Amino acid sequence: MSTALRPSACPGLLRIVQALDGGICRIKLNGGSISADQADAVANAAERYAGGVIEATNRANLQIRGIGGEQGALIDSLMAAGLGPSSAAGDDVRNLMLSPSAGIDQHLLIDTRPLAGQMLATLQSDARMHDLSAKFAVQLDGGEALAMLEHPHDLWLAAVERDDEQRWAFGLAGCPTDVPAGSVALDQGHALVVAVLELFLEEARPEQTRMRHLLAECSLDVFLARLAERVPLKAIEGWQRVASPNVLHIGAHAQRDAKRVYIGAVPPLGRLDPAMLRGVAQLAREHGDASLRFTPWQSLLLPGVRADNAPQVIHSLEQLGLRCSADDALAHLIACTGSTGCGKGLADTKGDARQLAALLQRHGHSPNVHLSGCSRSCAAAHIAPITLLAVSAGHYDLYFRDAAQPGFGALHARNLTIEAVAALFDDRSRSPLDA
Repeated sequence: MSTALRPSACPGLLRIVQALDGGICRIKLNGGSISADQADAVANAAERYAGGVIEATNRANLQIRGIGGEQGALIDSLMAAGLGPSSAAGDDVRNLMLSPSAGIDQHLLIDTRPLAGQMLATLQSDARMHDLSAKFAVQLDGGEALAMLEHPHDLWLAAVERDDEQRWAFGLAGCPTDVPAGSVALDQGHALVVAVLELFLEEARPEQTRMRHLLAECSLDVFLARLAERVPLKAIEGWQRVASPNVLHIGAHAQRDAKRVYIGAVPPLGRLDPAMLRGVAQLAREHGDASLRFTPWQSLLLPGVRADNAPQVIHSLEQLGLRCSADDALAHLIACTGSTGCGKGLADTKGDARQLAALLQRHGHSPNVHLSGCSRSCAAAHIAPITLLAVSAGHYDLYFRDAAQPGFGALHARNLTIEAVAALFDDRSRSPLDA
């Protein structure tokens, strides 16, 4: 396979991007899923050719960090495990996000995996699609209870059931919780995706790499009118996608098969080492369906576990170092690489997050907090309820999410130490105004 790739700052499986701690290889997983044998291959590659750091990303992919001089050997080992694209130019555009519980969720309307397979095949095989930006992303939502609905996508499709008919609602440059732009028949999902991407590529100038850039000049109504010439559209009114509690990615939860559960486990701050990943893979073979599913919460699911085996599997996962309880403060924190691995990081976000988790746990608090080493917000594609933005080593500005405010939200306090942040959270939890 030729590895002649266009320039990009985004890592891929075939494009290793350099950071302070070495090269980064991003492995895009089909629907976030990976077999136990493939997980072993990732662990082996990270151990043999890199620094042994494996990261779960906020797009349900994996990254290997700290890659040294044997980049070719690492890439070859991952390709041999079936983790690469079908064509070199197709690697960048495999940006399709599903629910981590696609096909097994108790509340799903549609199993999205067959359509996802069609879409991924088209993205990789159709040369026209290779002109899309490495950041251009599509979401396919089957109505599952476990779904990340806050990450913005260039195109989203969501299963809808109205008057005993199932359809795909869709929207552009937003999230499934937005008002949909329209809908198509169930069997037109693939045609809709192809038509939207073709129209985008025809209409967008080279610098307009995302749907939001195009819609800033071309009105949504004009785009939809042109789209309707290619695929039959129908308005859909009065529908609203409602999010479920995000703790569904932690602990044991029932599947459609009442005798089976999936178990959600959080690697501390999204990081695994080779022994941890191998251990989870072995548990998947022994107790699950020999697969793992990674999530947009930088965690993983072990599906297909017999319900009566769940306590044993959870204990084994915790012995490996993963968090399986929603009461664990560390399970609710996300942090970017920080100054130990990124030249733009102003603080050791990973170390500071661990310190904050210990302080929060002591006081019985587990808020969802995002620690970002700079304003780029690499660790979170959505705006977290609470953001700590580094300003210097060990010091952060504190923001609370506010829909009326741009960026991270409303600035609450400046230049706080981690101890001061923990104390402030403790004070707020005790305040009757926040009850």
